[in-house]
Amino acid sequence: MNDKRAYVLTTPQVRERSLIRNVYVWMTAGLGVTAVVAYLVAATPAIMSIILSNQFLFFGIVIAELALVFYLSSRLKTMDVGKAVASFIGYAILNGVLMSTLFYVFTGGSIAIAFFTTTVAFGGMSVFAMLTKRDLRGFGYYFSMALWGLIIASLINMFLGSQTMYYIISFVGIIVFLGLTAWDTQRLRDVNEQYGTTMTEEEYTKISIISALSLYLNFINIFLYILRFMGVMRRD
Repeated sequence: MNDKRAYVLTTPQVRERSLIRNVYVWMTAGLGVTAVVAYLVAATPAIMSIILSNQFLFFGIVIAELALVFYLSSRLKTMDVGKAVASFIGYAILNGVLMSTLFYVFTGGSIAIAFFTTTVAFGGMSVFAMLTKRDLRGFGYYFSMALWGLIIASLINMFLGSQTMYYIISFVGIIVFLGLTAWDTQRLRDVNEQYGTTMTEEEYTKISIISALSLYLNFINIFLYILRFMGVMRRD
């Protein structure tokens, strides 16, 4: 380990800033991979035709995504850094394939506006979480319960098909995942305090990746809910 990294991992304030910065670099990299893959797949009619016409493939990708998240979360402590990175990038690629279908549902303008709005809202909530003196850790339970309620309501509305409920769920989803963003961001302080100077460079990277995955998922969900709430569907 070089002197610079040793300094980062032995000075509390600098170590915390370094960890947060590294987490957001990984998250941004994941979002970048997803965006590029989504655009390339959407721009390739042959691939899009296969995805849109094959439900087994579509749900197979969804299952593969869930498996990667479970694998990364449950094996983080024992897996090597290379596998952690591969799992994270693999998830971002698979998610990009699924996200490509948005270009066939919503207009390009709606997607751009939703992305810009998400970036501003997500960034603002992250900054708030880092600067506020208020301890947000106690809100994690409530946000988790709200998330389960959101999932149940979404499943129910799949059968009801209520447009009003659709917009209510989308609005609540935005609030819930913005709250989770603040909670996950502030939780990095706990990780910093928990490991202290005992954090190795490998642990530093793996913790950055799993934390980046949580924030990545928050960003994607905020984006999707904003797109559903304010997006304009294609008519062609």
